[in-house]
Amino acid sequence: MTSAAPQDLVVTQATLADWPVISGWAAAEGWNPGLSDGPAFFAQDPEGFFLGRIDGEPVSAVSVVNYGSDYAFLGCYLVRPDLRGHGHGLTTWKTALAHAGNRTVGLDGVVAQQDNYRQSGFELAYRTIRFTGTGPEGEAAPGVRLARPADLAAIAAYDSACCPADRPRFLTAWLAGPGHRVFVRHDGERLTGYGVIRPGLDRPRIGPLFADTAEDARALFTTLAADAAGREVAIDVPEPNTAGVALAEEAGFRPSFETARMYTGPVRAYAQERVYGVTTLELG
Repeated sequence: MTSAAPQDLVVTQATLADWPVISGWAAAEGWNPGLSDGPAFFAQDPEGFFLGRIDGEPVSAVSVVNYGSDYAFLGCYLVRPDLRGHGHGLTTWKTALAHAGNRTVGLDGVVAQQDNYRQSGFELAYRTIRFTGTGPEGEAAPGVRLARPADLAAIAAYDSACCPADRPRFLTAWLAGPGHRVFVRHDGERLTGYGVIRPGLDRPRIGPLFADTAEDARALFTTLAADAAGREVAIDVPEPNTAGVALAEEAGFRPSFETARMYTGPVRAYAQERVYGVTTLELG
């Protein structure tokens, strides 16, 4: 199989049943996939996941998940290590990218692949840094509480303002995912931020963490980290949000990984200053 050429590769849409293969490869790369990510990912666009196979055996993967008519996000770009260098990844990439049509496509790619992504029409927007560390144990910060069913409409509206596209199908599944803990900060009149912490393979992951101000973000971050009960957690912080970077550093978290956010074209304006933690590097 190691001598198989790209023309021997058959690329087809993946199903949720294939997710353990894709997430297993992601785990081997040290990406710390969430334990229950698959159903929420496929809820957004069940036709947006692709596997390349040779003789029926999976060898490559990529996702191109559509959000509405203007925006898509590429992730899960993986090739089995023993079969790299044969063009299988590029063939899978090109097949999957057609799924986006004329949409602007975003990605959070490893820095080593940035030049290759640029050759495919992607331009750097900013870096995202993964911070890992252990938060202080304790109770929820003032004004922060677990989300209630009555908060869902406000969370959806808040989420929309913090993203390049609306994502109601994904969000509904994400908030209700097994083991996902959703916290909101409320000033008595309106939502001023929300965050989610979920189980990951190596450590729990915080994402998203969206907040009006650094004070709101700090209250949510402290509560989310404390919810891990003394375990190390991870959060992916966009580097342009200097308050978010400072928040992680002040908590003693350390950089452990970074990616490059890139786009093929313009995206709608959104409140980037409220994004203290990316939802997920796989789907944006």
